Amino acid sequence: MNKSAPHIPVMLKEVCAYMNPRKGGVYVDGTFGAGGYTRALLDQAECRVIAIDRDQTALDTAQKWASEYGERLNLVHGTFGDIKTHLDALGVSHVDGLVVDIGVSSMQIDQAERGFSFRFEGALDMRMDRSQGETAADVVNTRNQETLANIIYQYGEERLSRRIAKAIINNRPFETTLQLANIVRSVVPRSKKDGIDPATRTFQALRIAVNDELGQLEQMLQASPDILKEEGRLLVVSFHSLEDKIVKHFMRGEKVQVSRHDPLPEGYKDQDHIPPFTILSKKAIRSSEEEKKNNPRARSARLRIAERRVF
Repeated sequence: MNKSAPHIPVMLKEVCAYMNPRKGGVYVDGTFGAGGYTRALLDQAECRVIAIDRDQTALDTAQKWASEYGERLNLVHGTFGDIKTHLDALGVSHVDGLVVDIGVSSMQIDQAERGFSFRFEGALDMRMDRSQGETAADVVNTRNQETLANIIYQYGEERLSRRIAKAIINNRPFETTLQLANIVRSVVPRSKKDGIDPATRTFQALRIAVNDELGQLEQMLQASPDILKEEGRLLVVSFHSLEDKIVKHFMRGEKVQVSRHDPLPEGYKDQDHIPPFTILSKKAIRSSEEEKKNNPRARSARLRIAERRVF
């Protein structure tokens, strides 16, 4: 059988090793993308993979090779935050493993018309599911200055958020990515320390807000103890501290404050509470030096693994 060359996602070897799929097992790839994790799991064992993606384009592209795996592969259009609903629709109550790769895919960034990149001219969209919801243009053109500053500070960890929000208000409406990127660059100096583009954090913040990425992450995490079998594994690859903080504290059985504007939730880790997961790596696993050289996206990647406890 001639298979097309699969996309290689971040830390593929590590994900496959820790997931360790077995014959007859059922696994979920919550962020299907180009199908790198899905194909590797299906090739490693005679298992079944339920692949979820909110981007219909990714699922349409997969039709070119999905038939190679027959009934072992189920493609689902939707968000991983609704994972329980998707599994119920397929008649699946529990799975042996779940992997998610949080954030935007390289395919989405490279498509200028999607509006994720400040390097290409394109409509200021940023929706992962283009069939619904507000665009990034809707957000920057309608929110007040305080709300924009909070979004940029909270989700982009941008210390100059108020300056950026003021510049956005004074120069809107915005229609394209470069219009917005250039305004941000005009008020944010380039960092001599890391050299990243001044628009990076603002674009990250808008993307997270438009797609409710942290909300979806928290929904998925809360559902994971109910859908995973005992000794089933949860693997999460994240790319910045906001996501990693949520995942780390969840696996420990703690809650975490995401926003500086929200009240701190009551923690529920105490002597009477046993977290539903056993953490399999004390520290987040990082990409190898070789992978970092070959894939710049891998430099900031963190993998955390936990196993559903046997009670």
